[in-house]
Amino acid sequence: MGAGDTKARHSPSRLMTNHLFSLIRDGVPDPAKTVIETPEGRRYAYADLIARAGAYAAALRAAGVAPGDRVAVQVEKSPEVIFLYLGVVRAGAVFLPLNTAYTPAEIGYFLGDAEPTVFVCDPGRREALAEAAAGVRTIWTLDGAGGGSAAEAADQQDGDVADVPRGPEDLAAILYTSGTTGRSKGAMLTHDNLASNARTLVDTWRFTADDVLIHALPVFHTHGLFVATNTVLASGGSMLFLPRLDPKLILSLMPRASVLMGVPTFYTRLLKEPGLTPEAATGMRLFVSGSAPLLAETHREWQARTGHAILERYGMTETNMSTSNPYDGDRVAGTVGFPLPGVSLRVVDPEGGRVLGPDTVGMIEVKGRNVFQGYWRMPEKTAAEFRADGFFITGDLGKIDGRGYVHIVGRGKDLIISGGFNVYPKEVETEIDALPGVVESAVIGLAHPDFGEAVTAVVVGGPGCPDEAGVQAALENRLARFKCPKRVLFVDELPRNTMGKVQKNLLREAHAGLYRD
Repeated sequence: MGAGDTKARHSPSRLMTNHLFSLIRDGVPDPAKTVIETPEGRRYAYADLIARAGAYAAALRAAGVAPGDRVAVQVEKSPEVIFLYLGVVRAGAVFLPLNTAYTPAEIGYFLGDAEPTVFVCDPGRREALAEAAAGVRTIWTLDGAGGGSAAEAADQQDGDVADVPRGPEDLAAILYTSGTTGRSKGAMLTHDNLASNARTLVDTWRFTADDVLIHALPVFHTHGLFVATNTVLASGGSMLFLPRLDPKLILSLMPRASVLMGVPTFYTRLLKEPGLTPEAATGMRLFVSGSAPLLAETHREWQARTGHAILERYGMTETNMSTSNPYDGDRVAGTVGFPLPGVSLRVVDPEGGRVLGPDTVGMIEVKGRNVFQGYWRMPEKTAAEFRADGFFITGDLGKIDGRGYVHIVGRGKDLIISGGFNVYPKEVETEIDALPGVVESAVIGLAHPDFGEAVTAVVVGGPGCPDEAGVQAALENRLARFKCPKRVLFVDELPRNTMGKVQKNLLREAHAGLYRD
C-alpha cells in the first residue's frame, strides 16, 4: 500500500497474462454474441468489443502510454467508453474515470494529482478544459455518439494486439472519492480487486451468459463501470446500454431483460409509472439497488407492485462490493445483507478498535481481496485508514444484528453528539420517514450554544404531512428526548449527488447559523 507506485511487484516471468482482461476474455461464450445494444439499435458483439479494445490499446501505446501510466477520461456515456476502458486495461495502463459534472477547476486538481499521459474529454468541453489540462501530453476527445479524436486514433490501429502482461497486484484503475471532507483521494484499485469482486458477484447473484442487464448507470462511477459492466462481461452476458435513467424506456425493455441494477432513485421513479405491474416484470429475475440507502417503504412498495424483492448491497469506492442480501432467502428491508464470500467484516468501537457484539453500533471495517491498495500518493492517509491486521476502516457506522444481517447507520462524520449523547441520524430518519405524509428526511447536526450540536431534521413532505410541531410531537414517544429534533425544516427536495446519495454536507452548510443567538 505504497504512495502511488504502479510498477509490478512480480518478476517478468510470472506476468504471463493481463489479469483482469483475461477474466473477461475467458467469459466470452460466443464471439458473435451481442454484448452491448443501444436504444438506437446498434449492436456490438463480443468480437467487436475485444477488437475495439485492442485498437484502443494500440492507439494508447502509439501515443506513448507505458504500463502503469494513467489515462484520465471525462466523457458522456457511450459503448465507446467501455471499449476505451478495456483498451486502457489491455495496454497495462490505469483507467481514471471522472464525473461529467466536475468543473474545470476540479478537473485541474485531478489531472495535476494523477499526472495522466492522456486525457480524453468531450469535444464540447475541450476549450473550457484547456487550462486545466495544460500539463497533459496528449488530449483526445470522445462524444456521446462515440465520435472524436480518440475514436479516430483507434480507427487507425489493428485491433489484433497482444495484451500487456499485468499481475493481480498491478493497478487497473484510480477512482477519486467525492471529497466532501477535505481533499479528494484517489483510490487505487488493482486487477485482482476488480477481477475477484466480479467473480464473486457472478456467483452470488447467479449471473450466466443468458442474462441481459438493463444498464442505465453512469460509467464514471464504480457501480456502473465495475459492478454492472464487469459482472456482465465476466459471465458472458449482455447489456441494453442506456445513456441515462429513463423510467419509461426501462419499463419497455423489461420483457427483453433479466436484471436491473440501479440506485434508489431508479426504483422511486419507476414506481411512478402506471405500467409497473407483475406482468411487466415477469421475465426479470433480479433487481439490485446500491450506492445510497433504499427506504424500507420503497422496498415494500416495489414488492407489492412487481412481486420482486429488491436486493440491496453495500460497497464503496475503496472496497468494491462487500455485502449483499441473499439471492435465496430473506432480503430484509433496511439491511445490506451478509458479507460476501472472501470478505471479512466487523463492527468495532471507533476509538479503541474493540470488536463489538450483535446489535451494537460502531465503525464498520472490512478486509479481503476486494479492498483497494491505498490512496494515490497519500501514504500517510493510507496508513491511517488501515488497522495493523489489514482491516480497512470504512468510515461507515453500522451494526450486525442477531441473524448476521449488516445494517448501515450512517457515515462517521454524520454522527451527532448532542449534550454529550451520540445520536445516529438513521435511527431518527427511520422514525420520521414512517410518519404519514413524509416522503423522506435527512437528519443533521448543527452547531448549538448549549448542546454542542442540535439534532435537526430536514423533511420532504407530501399530502397529509404534519407540520414542525406535529413531527416533533409524533417522535416524543418514539425516541429518547435527546434524539428528538430541535427543529424540523421543510424542503421540496433533498440535495443529491449523481449516484443518489443525499449530500448532508450541503444541508449543514445551508443551515449552519440556525441556532445562533
